[in-house]
Amino acid sequence: MKAQALHGHLDALLLAVLEQGPLHGYAIIEALRSRSDGHLDLPTGTIYPALRRLERAGHVASTWSTVNGRERRTYQLTDAGRGALAGERSGWREFSSTVGRFLDADTPPTTTPA
Repeated sequence: MKAQALHGHLDALLLAVLEQGPLHGYAIIEALRSRSDGHLDLPTGTIYPALRRLERAGHVASTWSTVNGRERRTYQLTDAGRGALAGERSGWREFSSTVGRFLDADTPPTTTPA
């Protein structure tokens, strides 16, 4: 799946991954890949700018640590991020329900009487 297909949804996906607990950048990429059965294999050039944007918005906080002699940045969800995630989930349910009325083959179209 291309990053462009996720336009408008990447922030919500990142917040949802971080809901499970703090992770460093590469672990976030791996979590996206794993939870999507490999469909979300996004490059660092997509993920890190989004994490910085979420940090500037106050939805994510980060700390630096040294692991095995390597510096790595760990990200975690803030209270504001939890609120943003709740809003994203609500918006997603409404969006997918509305679009599903058109794209789901099992959903008959509703007609208005003439």
